[in-house]
Amino acid sequence: MKYFGLIFAFLLGVQSVYALDVVYPKKNEVTINSPSTFFVGSADTAIPLKINGAEIPVHESGGFAYAVKLNTGKNEFVIQSGDEKQVFKITRPALYKGSYTTKNTELPYESTEFFVTLKDNVPLRATPYDSGNNRIAHYQEGIPLPVVGEKSGFYKVKLNEKEFGWVSFGDVTSADEFTPAKLLKREAVDNPDYYIFKIDFDKKIPYVIEGGHPFIVKFFNIEGKPDNTFVFKFPLKQKLVGYSGEFDGNTFVLKVRKFPKNRKGRPLKNVKIAVDAGHGGNEIGAIGCLRNNEKDVNLAIARNLASELKLRGARVVMTRNGDETVGLYDRVKKTNENEAMVFISIHGNALPDNMDPNEHKGTSVFYYYPQAKPLADSILKSMTAQLPLSDDGVRQGSFAVVRNTDALSVLVEVGYLINPSDNAYLLDKEIQANAAKAIADGVEDFMTE
Repeated sequence: MKYFGLIFAFLLGVQSVYALDVVYPKKNEVTINSPSTFFVGSADTAIPLKINGAEIPVHESGGFAYAVKLNTGKNEFVIQSGDEKQVFKITRPALYKGSYTTKNTELPYESTEFFVTLKDNVPLRATPYDSGNNRIAHYQEGIPLPVVGEKSGFYKVKLNEKEFGWVSFGDVTSADEFTPAKLLKREAVDNPDYYIFKIDFDKKIPYVIEGGHPFIVKFFNIEGKPDNTFVFKFPLKQKLVGYSGEFDGNTFVLKVRKFPKNRKGRPLKNVKIAVDAGHGGNEIGAIGCLRNNEKDVNLAIARNLASELKLRGARVVMTRNGDETVGLYDRVKKTNENEAMVFISIHGNALPDNMDPNEHKGTSVFYYYPQAKPLADSILKSMTAQLPLSDDGVRQGSFAVVRNTDALSVLVEVGYLINPSDNAYLLDKEIQANAAKAIADGVEDFMTE
């Protein structure tokens, strides 16, 4: 309870007799296509809070969250705190009962057609869906792709006889038929910070970076290779701490970062770390029970983290230093241009309508590429050991900032802003500082050889 003293005294002191404030739903008349939703907000702790006559628990901070079921059609909820009353009318649309069409059925082609990527950062997916953790590569403009079918707005790309991928209709354009590429030469480039390999072809080709130990890159449509596939293997004998691979003309340049040496007991000495305070400016993020904005909580913790990392010898890059709007890919660009080894994005969590905020709480850490999972594990272990927040798990997540950075990248959801107890923790300045320390400890543990 030592964490709560100052913040709760302040919050309880400023609450009026009529303190009912419903944060979500954002409007009194809304349409929600879900079997359930929830009410989130704050109320006077001294007065019973009721929703349709049922008394609702109010956290000592004043925050509350309550899940309700929705019937198809009109739903009315009356929220009352003392003499103050708010009425919410929520419409749940009827389920569509029409028949499914065949547009979601895979359509194989009689012969191979040829396409080429239209722009940079085109995702090649393992499945024909624009969601989930199904990206297996990101291609530059001008990568040729042989196509053998389509489904649901995606072309089926044939990599070899056994391996396939999917690319969106809008990311490619038709091209002339192309022949297999020739592998010309390979060379290793001496560099103090990276293992660099240059692999020359006579044209660009599709590829997939698998990473791992050994570090593997597969190149497809190669003349004279079994199944037209050339597998490049590098016997990496260290922790993976970031890599990149792309074409420079017809030369594929692979850069695998070397694990830092000679730090004399200071694991973070001279390690460049990008700290990303999620959202900012006109991107508010989630809104907490006490109408606090996620962007402000994120920045407070990120600033503490930057200070903590600097004390340990790290070189810190902040993607934003104040309340400013920064695009997702601008955050990635800044991280990559500064050649950060580690990227940590700070966030506060929320939930979709069909989940209960009271049943979800605690800290979670997300990664996209397998190389970052050990770092995510280390950070979560440290945070749950040091903070009064529960363990909400390490999970793979397809977030733009962690799947496009060259660094070892994770996204930390420190707690749930729409869970009353978590939200109170997130507003406590001592916990904000301790969260930063715990994250830094997790990074330091990972970087210790």
